[in-house]
Order: sequence, then structure tokens, then C-alpha cells
Amino acid sequence: MRRRFFVERFENGKALLRGDAAHHLGRVLRAEPGQRYELSDGVSLWLAQTERVGRETIEFTLLDPLPALAPSVRTSLLLAIVKFDRFEWALEKATELGADEVVPLAAERSEKGLIAASTKRAARWERILIESAQQSRRLRVPALGGIARPEESFHATRALLRLMLSERPGVQPMREVLEPAVGSIPRGDPVRVAVAIGPEGGWTDAELGAGAAAGFTEVTLGDNILRTETAVCAGLAAIQYAFGACGHARQAAASQTESKAETQ
Repeated sequence: MRRRFFVERFENGKALLRGDAAHHLGRVLRAEPGQRYELSDGVSLWLAQTERVGRETIEFTLLDPLPALAPSVRTSLLLAIVKFDRFEWALEKATELGADEVVPLAAERSEKGLIAASTKRAARWERILIESAQQSRRLRVPALGGIARPEESFHATRALLRLMLSERPGVQPMREVLEPAVGSIPRGDPVRVAVAIGPEGGWTDAELGAGAAAGFTEVTLGDNILRTETAVCAGLAAIQYAFGACGHARQAAASQTESKAETQ
């Protein structure tokens, strides 16, 4: 299976790979002229051949367009800042599980020292997202939002379905929200979902209230208390299970309808 890399743009049948990715391909993988790779600009996908391998850039010639299936669900992950090793592991897995955007949250129960230090981690987090998107063969790299307070992020969210994971007793299971939503989503554009996941110790009452005021539905993943990074995997996997398969089915059905219309 060919490796995939992300470039800024395709222009006049050419593309340039720069930065850490170029260094990795040129110096670590020892790329040579004539080798073939997959390139994505976040919108389209091409089979490309290396033409010139330099110290800082690698030049490609585009050969053939490749199928680039649009995602059937676009998920915004609003993720409270936790210890960096666990937060960064969660970024990697969120990318593999299809997150379209990650917004780090400075929650009330996030450690204040981590919040203060997190402003210097943005470049590292961007690299993790890029490398994970390459490894999982994503069409685009998830966007990394700026660090925000939960209340600000909740009200800025424009997703059709908004979920807030909670540990409180009596909260409805996530399944009971996802199943009805699957049948009610119209065909066409990708389903937009936002899921908010809190820090160790959970959300405060004020944060839960802010989420409810912004249209978030409080849901649970079960009786067990999950670590933040475990909840990321479980929550995003449930969303992909609910909307990923049905989304591709809607796309296939729409394509068949269009093909029939064209032949009539």
C-alpha cells in the first residue's frame, strides 16, 4: 500500500511537499526520483511521482486522480485538556476515528498548569494530527482549534447533533440519541456532529448548564467511569458506527438515483 502525504495545493500538474513531511520522506524513507506516492490537498487525491528530492522540499508530478470519497459524517471533538501524554494519544485515535476538528477545552477541572503550558504544544499537536491522518489514509487533516473555555466553544458549535458525555446518574444512553437521529437525517451533505468530553472529575454543574443552554444533549456511554481518552475512542466509534455506514449507503443510493435519471 502506497504512503499518503498532504500538500498545500495542486498546481499545473505539480505539487510540492515541504517541512517535516518532506524531511521524513527524503531523509528517513530515502525517497528517490521516480517513486510513486498518494498526495492529498484535503479536497482531492492524486497518484504522484517524485521528480526532485531536495533538502527542504520534494517535487512531484501528478499522474492520475484517485477516488476520494467524501466523509459521511463530520465530527467536532470538544476535548478537555488532560495530561499531555493521554491528550496526545487521544488526538491520534480521534484522527483515526474520523474526527474532522479538535477543540482543546480549558475546563474548570483541567489542571491549571496544563492549561498554561498547552499554548506551547500547538505545533506538536498539529504534527500528531498530520502524521495520524497520513497513517490512517484520511483525505484531510483534522483542524485544530484554539484553546477555549467550554462555554465559548459550546455556543460556537453549529453541528446538527450535539452530544455531551456525562457521568451523572439517570442520563440517557448515547445509543438512545443516535438511533433516532440516524433515521431522521436527510440525504445529501455530511452529517455534522459535535461531541464534548470532559476532564478527570467530569464537568462542573455550570459547564453542564452551559452545554444544555447551547443545545447539547447530555448522554452516557454506560455505567463504567471511563478515562477521557477511552471516552474519546468509545464516543467517536459509536458516531462512526451510527452515521458512517448509513452515510455511505445514502451516498451510494443518491449516486444510483442520479445514474438512473441520466439514462431515462
